[in-house]
Amino acid sequence: MKKKYAWIAAAVVLLLIVIDQVIKFWVKTHLALGQTIPLIGEWCNLHFVENEGMAFGISFGQQVGKFILSLVRILLVCVLCWYTANRIRREKMDGLVLTILCLVIAGAIGNIIDSMFYGILFTESNFLQVAQWSPGHGYAPFFFGKVVDMFYFKLFPIPEGFPLWGGSWFFPAVFNFADSCITVGIFMAIIFNKRIFSDLEEKQEENVAKEEDGASMNDEAGI
Repeated sequence: MKKKYAWIAAAVVLLLIVIDQVIKFWVKTHLALGQTIPLIGEWCNLHFVENEGMAFGISFGQQVGKFILSLVRILLVCVLCWYTANRIRREKMDGLVLTILCLVIAGAIGNIIDSMFYGILFTESNFLQVAQWSPGHGYAPFFFGKVVDMFYFKLFPIPEGFPLWGGSWFFPAVFNFADSCITVGIFMAIIFNKRIFSDLEEKQEENVAKEEDGASMNDEAGI
């Protein structure tokens, strides 16, 4: 069972990363910055933008913030991979928890790849021309690439007087497949949080039981 979950986890994470990167590679090499392609009517579009920060186009602290954010993402992935492997090793894994962890890990890695490698692999995208695949002759040094976003849903207009997003469309953010994986994984983790943290609760109960046993043994010994 341990090997089965380990292979499933590796395969799912790899598959999600490949899907994410294939979409981004196509968008990066076929669309100019800001170009839009309708997918389903006018409400579902491919709209190519790039961001230097967090999910859904949020920015954070320019270059220094971007570097710190990339390091935090890498640390998060390492922690989640350790946690996943540990649960599998201790046979505390199930299909739902594995799905949640794989979604978040794959999504984080997908955006890390953009930040780490796209700057050195592609020429810069702009509003007039499409980027070219050019390893070693890119637009930014290692770790400072931009994240490619492309999914834009114009579901319905937001009233003008609405704070922050008034006059735009719902949902106003442009996002990518990796963002979707992270978002779905986090929502599932919130809904099924007891399943996610069940092993931590068990550890706490075991520690309490050990402390109670130790106290009772001390009482019996007259200490």
